[in-house]
Amino acid sequence: MTAQTLFDGLRMGDLELPNRVVMAPLTRNRALPDGDVPHTLNAEYYAQRASAGLIISEASQISPEGKGYAWTPGIYSDAQVAGWRQVTDAVHARGGRIFLQLWHVGRVSHTSLQPNGQAPVAPSALAAETQTFDGKALVPTSTPRALDTSEMARIVDDYRKAAINAKRAGFDGIELHAANGYLLDQFLRDSSNRRTDAYGGSIENRARLLVEVLEALTAIWPAGRIGIRFSPFSHFNDISDSDPMATFGYAIAKANEFGLAYLHLVEGETGGPRELPEGASIAALRALFKGVYMANNGYDRDLATSAVVAGEADLVAFGRPFIANPDLVERLSQNAGLNELDRDTLYGGGARGYTDYPAHKATIAA
Repeated sequence: MTAQTLFDGLRMGDLELPNRVVMAPLTRNRALPDGDVPHTLNAEYYAQRASAGLIISEASQISPEGKGYAWTPGIYSDAQVAGWRQVTDAVHARGGRIFLQLWHVGRVSHTSLQPNGQAPVAPSALAAETQTFDGKALVPTSTPRALDTSEMARIVDDYRKAAINAKRAGFDGIELHAANGYLLDQFLRDSSNRRTDAYGGSIENRARLLVEVLEALTAIWPAGRIGIRFSPFSHFNDISDSDPMATFGYAIAKANEFGLAYLHLVEGETGGPRELPEGASIAALRALFKGVYMANNGYDRDLATSAVVAGEADLVAFGRPFIANPDLVERLSQNAGLNELDRDTLYGGGARGYTDYPAHKATIAA
């Protein structure tokens, strides 16, 4: 049997992908400040990158309460749905495929970003030792209040409504964000979840909200159009767990029961080193999931190519290389040079550092 390459097609769930290069979800803080609405500039940005085997949108809050950073898009209002429809139409016009990432930040927020200046919500009233952007500066996150047991149904319903809105907006599927220290990750980890009710304590209880959300999502979308993202060994946003192999082994095994399209793992520290702690194994976690495996974190052409050829990954998600290289798939396939990333324009602003990176052919012509 011939080994697969990064540029071979792949059937993922019930979707055919032309290659295995995925555009990772990338927060860029360029939604309209009035209503957190995607707009024409966002449509141009994503359409430029439509040659990816799959685009995963930037994380999008499922409710006003789910917001943690200024100028990030939502998926709970009619205006946001219409804005995202501009994006999906533009991507589809270029032959692309795009999933929406569903996001609730939990405690990684600030009262100035919350409805009526309320405290953010979390499994437990424990502040995250991290910062967020309030539209003016980086500020320490606010101390959250613990969600009441009776509120869990509301949280699940917010995810359900967001999944419906993703369909209305024309997305090809959805990815559930359960990584990087946000709400679902906060429930999974024993450092942030100190609850004593049915949603805390044992691994089974800490994963209860995740399972309930997956039940709601699979009632809206076919399982083959849903992916899930975890970051088992990352400490991003002040998150940790006493036994991540056990915690995420259970969570991944439960996710596998739903027949999801793919498992998306951040390998190592989010945006940082790929090294794993003693006793940790990406391969062992991946083996618990029977669908497509999407690898992420610090991949370049050589590492991605070897991972796919060796069968260690089915898809590889690229983040910052896709920011600076809208035609990343072509550049990788030709082993061409990459544009230099302008880090000063990563978050917020307009077209500069967003839609003005040149394609490879334009670079050659110059």
